[in-house]
This record gives sequence, structure tokens and C-alpha cells, in this order.
Amino acid sequence: MRVPRAAGVAAAAAAAVTATAGPASPWTSRQPTSPGPLGLPEAHNKVGRSTGRDMDVLNLMFDALSTMQDTYFERWVGTWPSGNDWTRAVINTHVVATLRTITDELGRKRLGDGDGDGDGGCSIGDRQHLIAGYFADVIAYYFGENALDIRRQAYDDMLWVVLGWLESIQFIQEHGSFLSPSAPGTASGIATWYGDRWTPAFAHRSRIFWELAAQGWDTKLCDGGMLWSPRGLPYKNAVTNELFISASMAMYLRFPGDPNKSPFGGDGGGGGEPASNAKLDWQPRDPVFGRAAQNAHAWLAASNMTNDQGLYADGFHISGLGSGGTRCDQRNEMVYTYNQGILLSGLLGLYEATGRERYLDEGHALVENVIRATGFDLARGRPFDATDGDDDGTATSTEPQHRPYHRRSSSNTRSSSSSSSSKSKNKSTHKLPPWRGLGRLGILEDACDAAGTCSQDGQTFKSIWMHHFAQFCSPTALRPPPNGTSASASTTTSSTTTTTAAAAATAKRAQARHKARCRRYVPWLRRNALAALGTRDDRGRFGMWWTAGLFADDSGSGGGGGGGGGGGVTAEEVDEAERRDRRAGRWPAGAVDYRNHGAPWGEEKKEKKEGTGTETETKTDPGREPPEADEPGGRNKAGQKPLASRGLDEKGGTGPWDPNLRGRGRTLETQAGGLAVLRALWVVSGNE
Repeated sequence: MRVPRAAGVAAAAAAAVTATAGPASPWTSRQPTSPGPLGLPEAHNKVGRSTGRDMDVLNLMFDALSTMQDTYFERWVGTWPSGNDWTRAVINTHVVATLRTITDELGRKRLGDGDGDGDGGCSIGDRQHLIAGYFADVIAYYFGENALDIRRQAYDDMLWVVLGWLESIQFIQEHGSFLSPSAPGTASGIATWYGDRWTPAFAHRSRIFWELAAQGWDTKLCDGGMLWSPRGLPYKNAVTNELFISASMAMYLRFPGDPNKSPFGGDGGGGGEPASNAKLDWQPRDPVFGRAAQNAHAWLAASNMTNDQGLYADGFHISGLGSGGTRCDQRNEMVYTYNQGILLSGLLGLYEATGRERYLDEGHALVENVIRATGFDLARGRPFDATDGDDDGTATSTEPQHRPYHRRSSSNTRSSSSSSSSKSKNKSTHKLPPWRGLGRLGILEDACDAAGTCSQDGQTFKSIWMHHFAQFCSPTALRPPPNGTSASASTTTSSTTTTTAAAAATAKRAQARHKARCRRYVPWLRRNALAALGTRDDRGRFGMWWTAGLFADDSGSGGGGGGGGGGGVTAEEVDEAERRDRRAGRWPAGAVDYRNHGAPWGEEKKEKKEGTGTETETKTDPGREPPEADEPGGRNKAGQKPLASRGLDEKGGTGPWDPNLRGRGRTLETQAGGLAVLRALWVVSGNE
């Protein structure tokens, strides 16, 4: 099978498809008259309504994937050079998850049962050509991944690797089933898909990195929990413990086994050397993985790591460490989006393994806390705070008409110098409402978004939340507990038909409740996807601050545009909102935003040096408080000017004010965010 070249995957699809697109809708791609890259019909209905899901979303998702890979992935080196080690592992997970979603939809449609109806004239070979092309990128990344260096990094970095390759194994299994000889419309003579050949390699890397990361489990301090890193002062944080729960459950449920005894295991210190007690022959469903997940979840649940909004704070230090103290008693109150999402896939896995609905209840409580913290009222299906452009907050029930961002003509542009002098003339009618904890106006935000000060780490967080949320609420993910067994070591099974039938009925009711609760989230999710689409530039690249996309005006400017139609949010309004939020205590006492403003307490952390392919060690002052980088004219740690002090377009010339050009601008990581929210919408709306 010939794999399409770098920039030719989407083009090959368009050439193969002869479908005719319908009229433009809020979901249309950058070229609304071109056929969808998958050749699937565009329904042009409202996504998630009873009439079915809008195929535009699936095509837009594929378009986002194509833009990400063709813009940022270098096939000759097998990686995304602008990423860093851990963000690349996350990006790889997004690529594979998207391929899984496409495979699932193609399998569900079954290509119109091979009769050509509903398939846009695109054959199985055409679609397989596309999927195989991007799976080739995944294979290339297996060799391009900086595996040797990650072995000596923090434990959370290692666990991203585990999740990514387990996701790849799941895709191989599902796509192989789609192409199996028994599948309708499949060409005869196909015994196994070539992707199966890579399962042993992917499984081996997953196992090696799980073993290395498991060395971070520590019972000497805080009565348990994962350490963030084998170096520096001990820090037990939400991300590492949630990752350990989710990765351990994924190993229990998805890991196919690994008899490969090379190269070596862990040494208890993250040094990557052989351990004398290393296990050398791992089997599927090994109870070691299940016990690890359950122990980590029990510790996290008892750790007091959630704040008064029910959101996970970042983690704990030990104030009395120098005098022999062992209690986790100094909590960093900073809240990040990804710390609220990673746990969701682990909770789903715990339910799958045990059949205990309390894990699903815990996940839904966390999702509802997050949505509430974005300023969205689930009961009414609209934001708490209305704006002039939001139809008094009821836009989620009437499908808001947000548009992709496009640069205006020269007659509608304004220069950097004129943006402040024409404040009254160009000021829009929108006033940014207050920060609600994780966003405003029902849109998910990290604290760095509005200020334009997000680091490479910070730009990755929302995509992670969306990925794990989609997994938690996927209508195809939930299945009855395997053989009625538990992940714990002491397992009992039913010996009577009556008990088995009762357990099946209980599971069916739990799944129905889970599906109904996930269905409630679709209006909020649709709103976020539309906002994110509003931040795209004319190259299809998504911005970081999705909320700006709500204010796309009639001239097509998304998230910008203080001039001409006055529909976009202005720099002055952002400045005002930032100052107001600081006064209101957006960063509560004890919050240190080390992910965007530097590592706290003298901790060393590798940061990506902007514009290079290398990583450098950086140190910051102990106990550093968040700097005033979000003041107009201030600078963040990368030396970049946020807000209006940066040029209005990419070349420093004139153009509509685009808040998503501040700081790091549009990047690989922000593109992944757009991809992830579109995928989440497509997946979760399947519950409707």
C-alpha cells in the first residue's frame, strides 16, 4: 500500500471524492464548497439533535488533524520539532484517538453497506489510504520519540508515553476488526492488518515506561501517593497521581502482554537501570496494574486535594521536610484544566473493571464542577453571564452563529498604535464577564489564556481535558465488567445464573444513567467547539483562548476585530477584565502558577527553548509568586510581550487585533486543542 506524502493526504482525499457539499453552516470548513476529506455526507443539521450528528464536525475534525500534521510534523525525523518531549507524547495520543474515531464512524456507517449510498463516492481503499497515511506518522514517531531521555525525566512525563502507546494498540485492534474479512464491504483475502505487527513494540514501550513510572509510588511521605519527579524536593501533585490511576487501569484493561525481556526495567530512582526485582514476563490483565490503580485512587480521594469548587488543586509540598516532617500540608492552590480531566478515563476504567457505579458518579461530579466553573448553568443550558452577542445567554439552545477567523481587508484594519487611541470608536459592545474558576461564558479556560501568557505546557492542558472527557463519555467505551471480575487481587465471581443476570441488569441501568448524564453536557461542549472554531486563522490553525472566538463579528473576524463592525473583543476589554479578575482573587492565596511562570520552590524542570529543538534546564526562585506578566506591556518568562504590546498580525504589520497572536501564538499545542474539542463533540454527541 502506498502511503501519501506529507502534504498530500487531505488532497488525495479530495481528489478521490466526488460528493457535493451543501450550503454553508456554522460548522463549515475553511473551503465550504469542497467535499469533506472523508467523503462523508454533510447533514447540515444541528449537531447532536435527534436527527443525527452533523457530518461537518467529523470533516472539520479531520481537517484539524490534517492541518496539524502537515504544518507541524516532520516526517523525515518522525516527530513534531516544535513540541517538547511530553507534549509530543500527548500529540501522538490525539492523532491516534482521532484515527480511532474515524474508524469507529466508518465501521458504524459500513460505507453505506458497500452500495455507494451515503459514502460520497469514496471507496474503502480511499479512506484506508488516508488512515494508513496518518498511522504511518504514528509509526515514524515511535522511532522519533526521545525515549531514552524521557526515561530520566519526571514520572508524569513517563506516564504520557504509556497512555499514548496503549491508545495506539487500541486503534490497531479496532481498525483491524474493521478491515477483517468478516466485515461487510471488506476486500477478500485480507487476513490481518499490517498495523498488528506494531502491537508488540508499542506494548513493550508501554510496559517499560509504566515500570519506570511506578517507582515513583512512595509511602514514606504523606502515607502514599506518586512523587512528581525523582529529583528535587518531593512534590505530590494531582497530575502524576491521576496519570498513574489512568495509565494503570489502561494497562490492566488494554495491555496485551509483553514477553520481551529487553532492555531493562527501573531502579527505584528513575535512572533507567535494571532493577534486581524487575518482572520480566507481563501477561494481560495482570492484577498488579489493577491494584496500583485502586491504591492510587484511594490515596488521591483521601488527600484533600480539591478546593471549595470541587476542583483539583495542583499538589502538595511538605512544610516540615527539613525537620523530619512527612505530612503533605502545603497545598499549591493553582488550578489547571488538565488536572480535572486525566482522572476521568481512570474512573471509567475502574468502573469497567469492578462494576461499581460510584466511580462513574465521581467522574460526573467532577465534570459538573468543571462546567460550573466555566460559568455555564447545566440546568438551564446557558451561561450564568449573558452578553449582547449571546442572546441573553440563551445561545446554546439556538445554535450561535460563530465564524472562522479571517483577516479583514485593508480598509477594515487598524494598526497597533491606533488600537489604543481609537478606544472609544472601536470598542465593542461586549464586556468580558468575571472569571468563574476555569473560564467564563461557558468556555473552558486556563488562567493564562486571557492574559496571553500560556507556556508550552499551558497551551496543552485543555486538549488533555477534552481527550479524557471524550473517553469518559464515549457511547462505545462503556461495557459490562469483564466476566464479573474485579481488578483487585481478592476476586470472586458469581456461580449462579440468577446472580449473573442481576449483575447484568444492574450494569445496564448504570450504563443508561451514565449515557443520560453525558447527554446533558452536549450543549456546553457544542458551545466550546464553536468558540474554538472562531479562533482559526486563514490557514486553519486554532488559537489558545477559545473565549475570544465567541465574539466573531459579521466580517468574519474571530476573537479579534476592535475595528470595523465592532464585533470582536478589544485589547482594552481584555486588560480591564484581567485587572478586575486579579482584584477579585483569580489566583487565591497559596496559588503558584509554575506551569506558566516558572517552577516553584527551586524545583528544576525542563522547558522547551522557543524556536529550537533542544531543551534547557531552568531554575526559578523558591516560593515564587505569579508575576504581573498579565499587565499591559509586561513580559512573561519567555520574554514575550502579552496583550496589545505585541504586533497585531504575525509580521508586525496592520490587521485586526487577534488576541491569539499574543505570547506563543498559534502552535502545535493550540492546534491539538482545537482537534480535541471537535473530537470530543463528535464522540459525546453520540449519546443523543
